[in-house]
Amino acid sequence: MIQVYPASSRVSIDLGWLKGSRSFSFGEPFDPENTSFGVMRVCNDDQVAPGSGFGPHPHSDMEIVSVVLSGQIKHEDDLGNTEITSYGEVQRMTAGTGVIHAEYNASETEELSLLQLWFMPRERGLPPSYETAGYDPEQLRNALLPVVTPDGEGGTAKIHQDMTIYLSRAEQGKTISFRQEAGRRIFLFVIEGRVVLNGAETLGTRDTARITDTPDLAIQAAEDSFYMLIDLP
Repeated sequence: MIQVYPASSRVSIDLGWLKGSRSFSFGEPFDPENTSFGVMRVCNDDQVAPGSGFGPHPHSDMEIVSVVLSGQIKHEDDLGNTEITSYGEVQRMTAGTGVIHAEYNASETEELSLLQLWFMPRERGLPPSYETAGYDPEQLRNALLPVVTPDGEGGTAKIHQDMTIYLSRAEQGKTISFRQEAGRRIFLFVIEGRVVLNGAETLGTRDTARITDTPDLAIQAAEDSFYMLIDLP
């Protein structure tokens, strides 16, 4: 089953320094029917103004991934980590038993655009940790490139859950296939462009799809497209 969620269906926020859209119910307004998709809890599509950001705040028992689309994000936490992440990199934080962190736009002139993703960990009470992992954007061309994996192989960020995050930049007319194992889920987010799923469902820029019980998924780029695919339990 392929359920398409148009970009217009998401809850949008505008705090001046922060503009964004939320794929899942996160704060107000609260929708009890849209709080998760498998172990996925949050997918926030955020734009942060220059010199602004999220001040120090706590988290626990959550795997938090930030995918930078443009600009730079500066991370600080009470583990002693301070790092700047740009396009071509993702950051993963295991909140575990508890961590206090802050995320800022590292630039005073350029807007920051990122996807912030939260997932339930495989187990609770893990030691808190943080990492930034890079990838070659050229390897996204007409392929699904893993950037976050359960084992951290190939220089990917290691997440404490049985899931993989892929990115792809597909040229118009190209079709990329994905095989879904029984009992698993796929979350698809179109960052730019327009794609057609299994010849039937069309998604445009910032549309998403939640996919279950679909063993074979064909993603055809109706135009040059940039998208994220997450394979979830």
